[in-house]
Order: sequence, then C-alpha cells, then structure tokens
Amino acid sequence: MPYLMLGLGILFALVAANAHAPRRGAVLLAPSFFIGWLTIEMAPHVLVTWAAATGLTAMSGGLEGWAGRTGFVLAILGMAGVAATLAASRRTVVTLRDSGAPLDLDPEGAPRYPLLHLIVPPLCLIPRRGVRVDRNVVYHEDGGLRLKLDVFRPSGDPPDGGLLPGLMQIHGGAWVIGDKREQGLPLLNHMALQGWAGFNVNYRLSPRATWPDHLIDLKRFIAWYREHAEEYGADPDFLCVTGGSAGGHLAALVALTANAPKFQPGFEDVDTTVRGAVPFYGVYNLFEAGPWPRPMGSTRLMERMVVKKPFAENKDVYAEASPVTYVREDAPPFFVIHGSRDSLIPAAEARRFVERLRAVSAAPVVYAEMQGAQHGFDVFPSYRTARVIEGVERYLTGLHRQYRQGVRAEVPDEISESLDR
Repeated sequence: MPYLMLGLGILFALVAANAHAPRRGAVLLAPSFFIGWLTIEMAPHVLVTWAAATGLTAMSGGLEGWAGRTGFVLAILGMAGVAATLAASRRTVVTLRDSGAPLDLDPEGAPRYPLLHLIVPPLCLIPRRGVRVDRNVVYHEDGGLRLKLDVFRPSGDPPDGGLLPGLMQIHGGAWVIGDKREQGLPLLNHMALQGWAGFNVNYRLSPRATWPDHLIDLKRFIAWYREHAEEYGADPDFLCVTGGSAGGHLAALVALTANAPKFQPGFEDVDTTVRGAVPFYGVYNLFEAGPWPRPMGSTRLMERMVVKKPFAENKDVYAEASPVTYVREDAPPFFVIHGSRDSLIPAAEARRFVERLRAVSAAPVVYAEMQGAQHGFDVFPSYRTARVIEGVERYLTGLHRQYRQGVRAEVPDEISESLDR
C-alpha cells in the first residue's frame, strides 16, 4: 500500500501540474490538452475522487514508510493544485473597449443555470424541461449532400406572442470532426428557456470539404433561415452567431463576411448579415505567426486537409480564410471569449484579434478571458460554463432588446451594469 500511495501522489501531482502548465510540444500537445481540460473543468469531481482514493489507501496502510508519507504529501499538493484551478474558475477578465480589470462575469438578473447539471454533467445531453428539439432538419440538399440542423426552442408559445430571436451555433473540431449532437448543448438549452430559437448547424467537414466549403454551407443556412425561420417561431430578421474553436473561427467569418459574393455562389442576393457574434476560443489569423512559432496556416492540418494549398505560395488564400482580414467599421457587435490556459489556441490570438477589431469597428467589442480555462471549456457543464452561459444570455438578450427598441447597438446594460459594480 505505501507504494500505491506513492504512485497516486506522483500521478496527482503531475496531473495538477499539467493543468497549470500544459505541454505545448508536438508529441505531448494532445494528451496534455485532454488531461488538463478534464482536470480543470471537472475539478470538483476530480477532487472528490482523489480524496476518496487517498483516504482509502491511507486507511489500508498506505501511510507506512517513506514511500507512503511522500506519496501522501504529493497527493495533498496535487489536490491543492486542482483546488486552485477551481478557485480561478470563479474569476475572469472582461474588457468593454480599451480597459479591463479582474471582475466577476456574473450578471445581475441572469437566469441561473441548473445546479444539478453541474453535479451530473451528462444531463446536458437531455433537453431541459420546457425545451422542444426538432432534430435533423435538412437545410440544404444537393444530390447526395444533405446538410442538417437541430432546432432548440421553447415548448410553449412566446409570452408576447411575437417571434423569437435566433441563434446559430457552429460546432468545432478542427474543421475535420464534430457534430451538432456534441457541442453547444448547454448554451442552446439555456437560451431556449429564455425565449430564443437556437439552430445547431452541421456543415461539410475536411478532408472531403475544401475551404471555403465550410463557410459557404453556413451561409446557405442563413439563406434557409431567412425563408423558414417563422416556421419555427423565429424572427427571420434577427440572427446572432456563436461557435467554439473551428466553430469560433467560422462564427467570426460569418459575422464579418456578410453578403460577400465569393462565399455565396448561386445565392449572392441573399442578405447574410447577423446581429451579433459570440466566438469562443477561435482562430482569427491564419497567415501571421503571432502567438505561434509559425502561422497556423502553415501547419499540416491546414495545408493538407483544410485549405489544401501550400502556405508559402498561397498566403493570400490563407488571408482570405482569416477573420482578421475582414474587420471593418460596420462589423456587428462581438463578444469574444477565450481561456487564459488554452494550450491549443493561446489567448494571445484572441487578444490581437480584439485589438484590431476595436481599432476599426463602430460596434461594441467585449472581451472575456476566463482565468484558468482550457480550450473547449464550455463543452459540458461546469461552474465556469454556467457563468459564461449566463453572461452570453444577458449579452444577446440585451442586443435583442436594443433591436426591438430600434436603437444603435451598444454594450448592453445587462452586461455593463454588472461590470460596474
């Protein structure tokens, strides 16, 4: 038992250290990310499990000898490290325009995310009471191609009898994997209960799809939405967009390339503008290095599977695939969200995008950096996920209120008042 205690202590200490300082080398990048992601976002569950394992081992004679005592100390240090990540999840940095300070992203008046889902995360896979889900709705068909979406909306009629604001959710997965059944579920369920119609949209994936197929598909959804939104109780003139990782990249592109003919072949006359964008931990610049040793566009993933063109000879193509290329004065409002410990897409990528967008956009650009958060932190419910979902709901609801009032988009009072406390 003493050596089992030593083994547990070493394991716990290493896992906790990885959560605070994930590896970024090519060999350890993926395993380090997945272990760190689960440790950080499931911190309460990890602490309970580790404490139980340590206690049972100690009661079975695991504290005997130098090995047992050393293992016990390491186990305690590991648990302290995980507890620190849990404490960090309660703080974030939010900036409204040019300045920011550590503030709680905890808007006053926000409808609360259910505590039971934080205790039992798989519950997020089940539609919440009061939410109706229409699955596998075909929004585009061409020969053997059938692109589908799921619709999340209130099961009852809107209180005012009007049309619901629409929210488009784009899944991530490095442009090569992912599905509408896996991502965005906590947010879409919560938004539906607050009177929104959410559309979880699939699109063609690489390597079968080649850039810009992904973006074209998503714009085809907007064309479908304009025509069919009212069938699902949604307002065809009000649509916001969100997504994470590759979905964050595509959400930003959807918002910034509205009505660009080259991304709307055969439906150039359709209005593809959106009213607001909330990209999570996205890539915004594929042609400049910045936070990476080399540009993201020069990676094997992009050159061989997504864009399928050598980066060195086609930098203009990679620039066209970068949201930062399209920052402009009339961009819609943005709420950019990123994790400070993201080991796949460093937070510096989001910061430089926000800086460039703020320099030219007349609309509000809000940036929230989630302290201690890894990539993909919102995939399943956690304390951090709940606070972010509540903040996003307040932000989008504020934008919709301004739309209905016919006033210029600003940082919604629902958000700014909570930050001024």
